Amino acid sequence: MSNQLSERINNLVPSATLEMAAKARELRASGKDIIGLSLGEPDFNTPDYIKDAAIQAIKDGYNSYTPVDGYVELKDAISTKFKRDNGISYERPQIVVSTGAKQALYNVAQACLNKGDEVILPCPYWVSYSDIVKLSEGVPVEVTTSIENDFKMTPEQLEAAITPKTKMLWYSSPCNPSGSIYSKEELRGLADVLQKHPQIVVVSDEIYEHINYGVTAHASMAAFDDMYDRTVTVNGVAKAFAMTGWRIGYIGAPSYIARACNKLQGQVTSGANCIAQRAVITALLESPTRVQYMVDQFKNRRKLILELLNNIEGFKCNEPEGAFYVYPDVTAFFGRTLNGKTINNASDFAMYLLEEANVATVTGDAFGNGNSIRISYAASEEDIKKAISRIAEAVK
Repeated sequence: MSNQLSERINNLVPSATLEMAAKARELRASGKDIIGLSLGEPDFNTPDYIKDAAIQAIKDGYNSYTPVDGYVELKDAISTKFKRDNGISYERPQIVVSTGAKQALYNVAQACLNKGDEVILPCPYWVSYSDIVKLSEGVPVEVTTSIENDFKMTPEQLEAAITPKTKMLWYSSPCNPSGSIYSKEELRGLADVLQKHPQIVVVSDEIYEHINYGVTAHASMAAFDDMYDRTVTVNGVAKAFAMTGWRIGYIGAPSYIARACNKLQGQVTSGANCIAQRAVITALLESPTRVQYMVDQFKNRRKLILELLNNIEGFKCNEPEGAFYVYPDVTAFFGRTLNGKTINNASDFAMYLLEEANVATVTGDAFGNGNSIRISYAASEEDIKKAISRIAEAVK
């Protein structure tokens, strides 16, 4: 029988982070001692006060379909969170709860993009942005940044990337994979450019908001009065609250976009998990200081991994201000032969580290920047020390 799959799915690239995690699992199953530094998943347990709220929801009999766009109580909690943490006022009709922030992003793309619409993506960008845009028949427009500029797009670069076909700008801050944070002043510079192009909608992915090491304060594009009506703020609980498997994300958006996302979601997944939603109410209404202990640990690990990587000749690192990744430039290894294997690019290098050092990382090619690899330090200090020691040995 001939291949009956759609061109859409045949052309879709698998998620590089999930693909590397799957390869690592296969190698572990074959007896290899693999250290996984590829996934962006906190290694902490979900805090007890959040788990207790979920248990109470079960006892209270929450087991039915939920409203497509989320429980009213959760939407009110999200509204409270936006006002408290971001200085943004979103009312219930502007908020949509989804099965993770990834679904929220997909909803927005499907709701807003027509065939041929261009979406500006500062590189590096989160691995799924480009393919979500392509699935929605949009055209990703990559804007290259450099380690020297902390991987942040300048207003001049944004202006140069805009064409009559530009429909959206997507970015994350803190950034996955670089850990870079746009300051309020830097966002204002981008917003000033966008004032000349009122057709462009901004998607601000802020899921790492609370994993911030205190150098640059978190800022939201929608907090600017002149950007509020054209910005979609995306967030969720996976990272800061160690709730990756609970699958709750949400948006605050102009009402017409929120309605469109609700309409789409009603035909795809309907409402998100009832127990998880009840638990997230508690997570968001409590002070973010209750999860500061995780941020403090990540900060210690960042210091450790940077010290270790900077001692390896060929690794060039900047200091990330948030999230839990380092994104070292590894071009010094391109063209070299290590243990009989030629390293032509970041993908070769990441695969070499998996096979020779038994350490799983992710190629920078997946993030639109082929000069680097992403290394997650959402792992124990013991695993970080062991992994970087193996890498150092493998690249001698």
